[in-house]
Amino acid sequence: MHEQTSDLIRAFIIKKFPISRKKALHDDLPLLESGIIDSLGVLDVVTFLEQTFGVKIEDDDLIPENFGNIALLTQLVAKKRAPDEVASS
Repeated sequence: MHEQTSDLIRAFIIKKFPISRKKALHDDLPLLESGIIDSLGVLDVVTFLEQTFGVKIEDDDLIPENFGNIALLTQLVAKKRAPDEVASS
């Protein structure tokens, strides 16, 4: 599940942010520090995550620690989906 999530996030970033095509976009590559995603780009990522994974990203979630790289974004989605998975069990 995590691998599929990270693959979808990676594909979105490559499509939406052209600079990412010039770098080897691995799960640990810093997205903010490397300039792939800027502050406005974070909003695009939030919209993508909410629409694609059916999660709600709260204002409290909008911290660099959640948007630092693909691995962290994948963890954020997993954390946001966890209550749904518990409820459906």
